[in-house]
Parts: sequence; structure tokens; C-alpha cells
Amino acid sequence: MAVILSNPEGEERPAIVPSLMFVGDKCGKAEEAINFYLSVFKNSKQGLIAHYPQGMEPDKEGTIMFSDFMLENQWFAAMDSAQDHKSSFNEAISFMVYCDTQEEVDYYWDKLSAVPEAEQCGWLKDKYGVSWQIVPREMDEMMSKGTPEQSARVTKAFLKMKKFDLAELQKAYKG
Repeated sequence: MAVILSNPEGEERPAIVPSLMFVGDKCGKAEEAINFYLSVFKNSKQGLIAHYPQGMEPDKEGTIMFSDFMLENQWFAAMDSAQDHKSSFNEAISFMVYCDTQEEVDYYWDKLSAVPEAEQCGWLKDKYGVSWQIVPREMDEMMSKGTPEQSARVTKAFLKMKKFDLAELQKAYKG
């Protein structure tokens, strides 16, 4: 369990903040991951950061006890933990990145995807094991406002894709 305290005079944090715990072979990678994510997302910033002091074994001095950071107006928290955890990152949780253009889809895909065998239907896994969905924003409209036939064609098209191809999805939508 973690208690997160912020400076009441500083920038407010939302009521719900996704928290990434780096455990097992990823323990000690939280700061590297934060810096990586800050470099990938253009609208980003580091928030609070606290390192473990000496004497907190099994946690290693200098690793992240708590940190938060913002990516595209969404706050995240991250920490390292050398405790004996029975869990790690998996596909049960993923973060969606909505993109306006194919260039954006390509940019995030190229920056984030690190596990080719995990790529499927717009999903990818980064080098830390975190799952992401890189989705053209237009796809939501196609699926929600299209006829049943259009939705079926778009679905049939995207099920064959790893990275979404917006032009192919638009072609399937139009028939």
C-alpha cells in the first residue's frame, strides 16, 4: 500500500491516478521508464519524486519510492518495489493513446513497441512490459456511428492488423 501526499499549495492531482509498480526484473527501472515516457509524449512533465533512503531493504537506496508525472494531461504515479510481489505488468491493464493521424499512430507505435510478438489489433507492449493501445480517434466514430455492416467491415479489417492503418480502416468503412 502506498500513501501519496502532495503539496497543498502545489498543483492538484486528480482523484484517480494510475500507478505503475516496477517489481521483479523491472525493479529499479521506474526512473528510467518515467524519463522515457516524458521523452515520448510531447505534453508531459515530471511531478514529485522521492527516492528510497539507505536502510529500507530490500528496497535499494536511490530507487524510486514514489514519483508522479503527467502525460497528455493524465497524471500517473510510479514506484520501485523490491518486495516479494506475485504480480507484474500484464495485458489486463493498458493505456489508450488516441491519435488524429496515421503519422501520430506511427510515431507512438515506433516509440513504444518493444515486444513484436505482443503486437495485435492496435495493442503493443513497451520495453518495461506496460501495455498500450494506439488507436485512431476516427475509429471510435466509425464503430459507434456506422451501420452494422460498416462496423463489421471495420472489425474484420482491424482484426488482421498489428498497428492500425487508418487508410485501410477508412476504406473498409466506406465499403
